[in-house]
Amino acid sequence: MKKIILFAISVFIFAFAKPQASVENLILLENYYQKSIADWNVPGMAVAIVSADSILFARGFGVCDVEKPAKVDENTLFAVASNTKAFTSTVLAILVDEGKLRWDDKVQQHLTWFRLYDPYVSYNITIKDLLSHRSGLKTFSGDLIWYGSNYSREEVIRKAAFLKPSYGFRERFGYSNIMYLTAGEIIPQLTNQSWDNFVEQRLLRPIGMMRSVLHVSDLKEMSNVAQPHTYVDGELIKLPWLAWDNIGPAGSLISSAKDMGLWLQFNLNLGKAGNQQIVSSQRIRELQQAQTVNDISQTSSQLFPSTHFKAYGMGWSLMDYLGKKIVSHNGGYDGMISQTVLIPEMNLGFVILTNSLSSIYYPLMYKTLDVLLGNTDQRDWSAAIHELIELGDKAAKEEREKIESQINPQLPASLPLEAYTGHYSCSIYDSVEVRMVNDQLYLSMTSTPDFQGPLTHFRSNTFKVVFPAAPSLPPGFATFTINRSGDVENLEIFIANPDFDFTELKLVKLNQK
Repeated sequence: MKKIILFAISVFIFAFAKPQASVENLILLENYYQKSIADWNVPGMAVAIVSADSILFARGFGVCDVEKPAKVDENTLFAVASNTKAFTSTVLAILVDEGKLRWDDKVQQHLTWFRLYDPYVSYNITIKDLLSHRSGLKTFSGDLIWYGSNYSREEVIRKAAFLKPSYGFRERFGYSNIMYLTAGEIIPQLTNQSWDNFVEQRLLRPIGMMRSVLHVSDLKEMSNVAQPHTYVDGELIKLPWLAWDNIGPAGSLISSAKDMGLWLQFNLNLGKAGNQQIVSSQRIRELQQAQTVNDISQTSSQLFPSTHFKAYGMGWSLMDYLGKKIVSHNGGYDGMISQTVLIPEMNLGFVILTNSLSSIYYPLMYKTLDVLLGNTDQRDWSAAIHELIELGDKAAKEEREKIESQINPQLPASLPLEAYTGHYSCSIYDSVEVRMVNDQLYLSMTSTPDFQGPLTHFRSNTFKVVFPAAPSLPPGFATFTINRSGDVENLEIFIANPDFDFTELKLVKLNQK
């Protein structure tokens, strides 16, 4: 009788603990995804939902390119950008397993030339610090050094020594691509292999991610590749693929929904692919443990009242939602955004890949979580978040127009245009050139081919600047400072955007009189 009761209890528990990935729910999600890409004006998207042992759902929506009819499917390649970070932390975990590395090793033990702005931080920062975004740098600090530039990986890291921290060491979270690059560059010191080769040979291929590549140049030999897109004045336009080789460990992986599904299964199985234990289960758990606490905004608390904590592990973001631990990460490439999610207690995971600079991934993540976790409050996250974004965009536009209306554009330039020409430099960026082109000033960030364009006089010593080859960036301003002798001394560039802080460039004119 006891055996019968225990069996009945176990059946009851299993019935309520099993994943909510029924056929009906998958059809519900499929219909929601299809409607959402139309609502958000997204050309294409691929989604995979997996359990630890099965691909439950994998398909594409829309097209690879707005100008061509080729359809997205589960094998279509997208840039996954910062989802690469978990691959970097995982290959470092392999080296921890092999005894070649400890999480608390100081970075200078392996990169003797590594420096940050503060000598104390330079000496004491550890590999775990690099991987958990607690260096003291603010989010995205220094990204202008590497983005689209011809600086090598080592040059990017060396220039980070001149980035002034915004916080105390280990004081708070500051998302840093350059610190992940630094972590990746430890691998050649220990293995005599590049980060690229080590990730491919020790992680991608053993997992079975056969279509995944680490360089844009590899796409020349491949078919079924999505095209990046962005929005200009509300219209979708194509963007070229931009090489991210010099920031590889932080964001260069290109993959498909099917391949990323295998990656999620590898993590759900705690480092095991098939019969091969690639990295120990202990290391996987360590990567998914909280290291740096993140804030929860008031807006976030109102939208998601069941979320009580947010944190960052090593390559993974962490939070709770509807009583479950959620392990996730997103990635933003110029023209593509992606999201990976693990629900370890449910043995479920999913990935969303898109080929436009759209926030569609965010509501779809929560809709998918609601369905998989059996949330009876089926809120239309797509509509709710779309409304919030529109309100935010409207407020930002009104503020921008208010500021510009208060500036008198009638003040003429203080000097003849030729006086502003020359080379400007600072410790983190070698040269910005201002020259005359057809009787107009023209600005070139010489190490970043896409960051160049005409300067149009706005007021006094401020000029409007636009980079035609970088349509994702709005127009900005270039302001020249005149010294007491009447000579141009400094240049400050300001372009309002969430990714690059142009004011970090303290540009001084060279060859002053």
